[in-house]
Amino acid sequence: MTFTSTEAASGALKSLEGRVAIVTGGSRGIGGAISTALAADGAIVAVVGMPADRERTDTLRASLNGSAKLVHFFEGNVAEYDACVAATNAVIERFGRIDILVNNAGITKDHTARKMTIDEWNAVLGVNLSGPFFMIKSVLDHMLERGYGRIVNISSVVGHMGNFGQANYAAAKAGLLGLTKTLALETARSGITVNAVAPGFTATEMVKLMPQAAIDGAKSRTPVDRLGEPSEIARVVRFLVDENSGFITGSTYDVNGGMYM
Repeated sequence: MTFTSTEAASGALKSLEGRVAIVTGGSRGIGGAISTALAADGAIVAVVGMPADRERTDTLRASLNGSAKLVHFFEGNVAEYDACVAATNAVIERFGRIDILVNNAGITKDHTARKMTIDEWNAVLGVNLSGPFFMIKSVLDHMLERGYGRIVNISSVVGHMGNFGQANYAAAKAGLLGLTKTLALETARSGITVNAVAPGFTATEMVKLMPQAAIDGAKSRTPVDRLGEPSEIARVVRFLVDENSGFITGSTYDVNGGMYM
């Protein structure tokens, strides 16, 4: 099948100028790459994070040159529903709208299930699973009223496969896939898409803190024989939040170098 230049252009990514995006944990790693990609295409990016993320956001902005003015920081702990509502309302008050939500914030507290404490379980589920639900609940009425929205949940290959010592993380990331499908069903006729991206092991600060033997093991189990780059994850997110991606919803995009097929 061949396409004319006009047909090809009709499916091209549109500028995000005028769009407003929230990226939780969007100051570094995969989140930083997502913020960078969205701002580069003209979106106003509201980074929602903890107090320590304010300085990290300033560092990110300093690297963005022309698009730095589009990135803004809003403090909020995604594990607390009231904080999510407050951050969302602050973004709407300042910019008048929210078009895109990327639920990226995540933490790890690794132990085998036998040694994992209840606090470690609750902390990871609170940020990695309740956090996305709280953020979605905070923006949903606004998106429904406007008849438009793009929501992307950052899951993980671990949500598909499990991983030794990560019962809490795996449960949360698997739960995100079910949340994605359910929200997609509930919002499909309202101009809102809900999708997930499941990265493999990626060269972020979180992964670099792993023991070298674990990093080497992850590489050896990845057919392309390397860690992913945050920009490779961001590229898929950018595609999913595009106006022209409205026929994609309830899907999970695996970006893992072949580790899980």
